[in-house]
This record gives sequence, structure tokens and C-alpha cells, in this order.
Amino acid sequence: MWDWDFLLEFNTWSVLLRVFAAALLGGIIGSERGRHGRAAGLRTHILVCVGSAMTSLTGLFAVKVLETGGDAFRIAAHVVSGIGFLGVGMILVRNRTVVTGLTTAAGLWATATIGIAIGYGFYTGAVAATLLCVIAVPVLGHFEEKRKTITNVYLEIADSSRTGEIVRALRVLLETEVNVDVIAPKSNAIGHVGILLLVKTYMIPEEKLKAMEAIEGVDYIVEECNA
Repeated sequence: MWDWDFLLEFNTWSVLLRVFAAALLGGIIGSERGRHGRAAGLRTHILVCVGSAMTSLTGLFAVKVLETGGDAFRIAAHVVSGIGFLGVGMILVRNRTVVTGLTTAAGLWATATIGIAIGYGFYTGAVAATLLCVIAVPVLGHFEEKRKTITNVYLEIADSSRTGEIVRALRVLLETEVNVDVIAPKSNAIGHVGILLLVKTYMIPEEKLKAMEAIEGVDYIVEECNA
């Protein structure tokens, strides 16, 4: 019968298993984020998970092999706080009130903790956490999408002198509370102005989107997602 305690020992085979398991579990979470077009996708999550696992393994190596007598958890402890510097790069604030990238940042932090767990040989917890992340994020994301009460719309105006007139027309057309933010045009076209609309509604009907695009001076319009 297979001796599963062998996997908990610190030896060459267990180290190899933990490193490859970290790559696998990090890749599973990263593939889900990658399908949603997030900046931190498959490669980023694999690197974070493997790197975190290596901090755990390095601590164990120092204590068990080098017999330094130190704390095997000291190196890995810094990963939990240090990963925040990477996660904060995923978070963006749009329209001064809409925050995006929190799920990806949280996913990176969770992936790092999974890597640490794998490095110490806590396979059950790492696998369970990975399954929960992969299942919970899309399922709850779909549930939140149904409950969404705010929609972001980006549109571009070809004539900046008509910005005020077009904004007033949009408010009348949408018939709901709208927060407007004037930004640089994404197309970088000379004379264009970008407009971000924060519309307090679940979703804008297709006919209204077409009516908005039909307003004279509106170059193009895109309904954006908050997920």
C-alpha cells in the first residue's frame, strides 16, 4: 500500500511534487482569470504560486537540511504581505467611484497562500482552496452580475465643443441618474473627447444604446463590464 506520509517528508521527490503541484494549481486559477481577459492570467498566477511554494520550501531546506535552527515560516510570512504590492497593480479606479481589478488582486493573494500551503505539504488545504476559488469566482460573479445596479458606458465625442449639449441629451435619453466624467479619448484622435457614464441601472436596453450612438457628434459607444 502506498505510504502517503512519504509526501509529507522533505526529500527530492516531495520537493518536485510540491513545485509542480503549485504550478498546476496556480495555472488552474490563472486560466479562469485569463478567460475573462484579466491582466494577471495563466502565467502570472503560475509564477506567483510557484514562487510562494519556493519560499516555503526554502525555509524548510534551511531548517531541515542546513540545520540553521531558524524559523521555517519566517521567509514565507513575508509573501502574504509582499504580494499586496503586485495585487495593487491590478486595481484601477474609474470614474472616481468605480473600482475594478479587486477580484484579480484577491485571486493573486489567494494563489500565493495556496503556493505557501503546497510548499509546506498541506496538499488537502491547497487543493480545496483552489477548487473553491475556481468554482466560487465564476458562479458568484454571475450572481453579482444579475444583481448589478450600475452600468459603465464609454463613448467618444468627435466635436469637443458639443460635449455639454451631448451630455444633456444623454441624461434625457437614459431617464435615470447618471454620473458623467470627461476623460482623454481612448482613440487618441485629435479633437475627440472621451466620456465615461456611470448609469444607475442593471443594464441599458439595446434600443437606448443605439439611440445614444445615433446622437449627432457621438463617434462610438461601448458598454463596459465591472467584473
